[in-house]
Amino acid sequence: MLLATAVALPLAGALPANAGQRPDADVPVAAGDGIVPVFRDGVAQPVFDPADALRESLHVRAPVDSDRDGVDDEMYVEVVRPAGTADGLQVPVVYFVSPYFSGGNPMEFHDVDVELYVPDVDGAESAGVAPRTGGAARTAATTPRIRSAYEDFLLARGYGVVYAESLGTGQSTGCPTSGGENETVGARAVVDWLNGRAEGVDADGNAVTADWATGSVGMMGVSYNGTLPNAVAATGVEGLDAIVPIAAISNWYDYYRADGAVVAPGGYQGEDLDSLAEYVYTRSDREICREVIAELTERQDRVTGDYSEFWDERNYVNNAHQVEAAVLAVHGLNDWNVKTRHVAQWYEALARHDVPRQIWLHQSGHVDPLGLRREEWLDALNRWFTNYLHKVPNGVADQPRAVLQREDGSWVEEADWPAPGTEPVELHPWPGGSAVGTVTARGAVPGGPTVERLVDDATRPAAELVDAPRSGNRLSYTSAPVREPMRLSGTPRVELRAAFARPAANLTVVLVDRAPDGTNRAITRGWVDPQNREDIASTLPITPGEFYRVDVQLQAHDHVLPTGHSLGLVVLSSDRDYTLRPAPGAGIAVDLADTRLVLPVVGGADAVAAALPR
Repeated sequence: MLLATAVALPLAGALPANAGQRPDADVPVAAGDGIVPVFRDGVAQPVFDPADALRESLHVRAPVDSDRDGVDDEMYVEVVRPAGTADGLQVPVVYFVSPYFSGGNPMEFHDVDVELYVPDVDGAESAGVAPRTGGAARTAATTPRIRSAYEDFLLARGYGVVYAESLGTGQSTGCPTSGGENETVGARAVVDWLNGRAEGVDADGNAVTADWATGSVGMMGVSYNGTLPNAVAATGVEGLDAIVPIAAISNWYDYYRADGAVVAPGGYQGEDLDSLAEYVYTRSDREICREVIAELTERQDRVTGDYSEFWDERNYVNNAHQVEAAVLAVHGLNDWNVKTRHVAQWYEALARHDVPRQIWLHQSGHVDPLGLRREEWLDALNRWFTNYLHKVPNGVADQPRAVLQREDGSWVEEADWPAPGTEPVELHPWPGGSAVGTVTARGAVPGGPTVERLVDDATRPAAELVDAPRSGNRLSYTSAPVREPMRLSGTPRVELRAAFARPAANLTVVLVDRAPDGTNRAITRGWVDPQNREDIASTLPITPGEFYRVDVQLQAHDHVLPTGHSLGLVVLSSDRDYTLRPAPGAGIAVDLADTRLVLPVVGGADAVAAALPR
């Protein structure tokens, strides 16, 4: 579940990171009447007293009727702004929108101990996934007053702060649809209201305007709360000048699916779009959205896992060309909730369209950087908003685009990401995979086909199979120890020629850092449904025993393999913590002569030649 929290949790409801805590200890500078924002060294200074802030609440009309009651949906909004805005001061706004401000409902997950889908000759399923069956439950959270950990920091520096409850949650109307177009329209409506293009009313129905706002808006948030800024920015809405998506989704298909395979966010096996919508469905009317959520259950298609128009609606990468906001994207390299593919493909798409951008990558998981590098992060955030919201040029666009935390905890700045000088390099597995085969840069196994086999057993976690010295349930290949550090930066992939004993199977690949002391660390992994080997939108039959080309794209990463460590490649079928879990027994054969690991290596082939002995 998408959780906006300061600890590593999955994607469902929670509160803004470090809610209720002040992120710094700045004391507002004393000032008389007529105080205005002050800038020093290129950033806004803390000259406003957050204790004097004005607060108001209202509803903003959104041009969508997702609960089908015949009237437009409304977003519940809370405004917090410097006191001087009552006397004509205009300020830019940092806007937080969330489905979690009113907590969450008990949640049921889908059963994942099911057989995989196999189409028969008429296209009907002969095996599949049960709709919803019991599973673990999560109780509702206590609802606090809406407040971000960043509120005082922003108010003190002359930003207004606006909060909104996403459609179908809390005091908003409409229905939650887990990334659907209606949620984007609702969140965008608040940007329109801040620019005088949408109607706002108070509890008595009186019109409320945002004449105190300059019209320049930034959005930020963690997890789902960071996903909505991506969604709104992808509409190209006027006035949204900056976003800070933290641990955010860029394509919902890649959150709950992986190239045709039904997968889970880390730690939440069996969660899907419908269960997340049910979790955040906290508006007072408990029946009006039942039909809408039931449609999510049907259309999300946990049977085939195919991409569809339903998923395409939730793919914000499609519209990266419309983004006008400057994007400061933040992600954990070890985030297995919102996986790194999300930030990698979003950042790459923004680069193709020359969108102003910067990326922060850290070594933690699904967390807010406020708890990792507090002072530096707050300075970077303020510098970003000072430039793009206060409109004070400070050279932020000329700074290095990438800020990375290395494995030892140190931080580095680089020109961009993936690291400049990264090139794809092919490595090849050589025989011995039932115990430990070899990964080498010498080329593919010479001669004809060299076939090695494994048998699926979803009862065994991937970590156990990675560590196993010998197993018939995985194939394992390891390089020689590297003679000097070798850095991977970007998205690895594995191209296999494989055959399957059954007409359906999971296929999982894990990339491993093997230390000299025998400990192993999974660097990254990836999953695919071989029935979607040619197109994620189309299931193609598998003839048992016939070999097929199947590509597995692993999650993007940036990792330095230290001197003396070895690179491991592990191939298995079901991944107990992420994929569906059919009964054990499905066999997979891999032709090593036509299988390769393609790594994004900084320095390319020369770096590999220096690191790996021939």
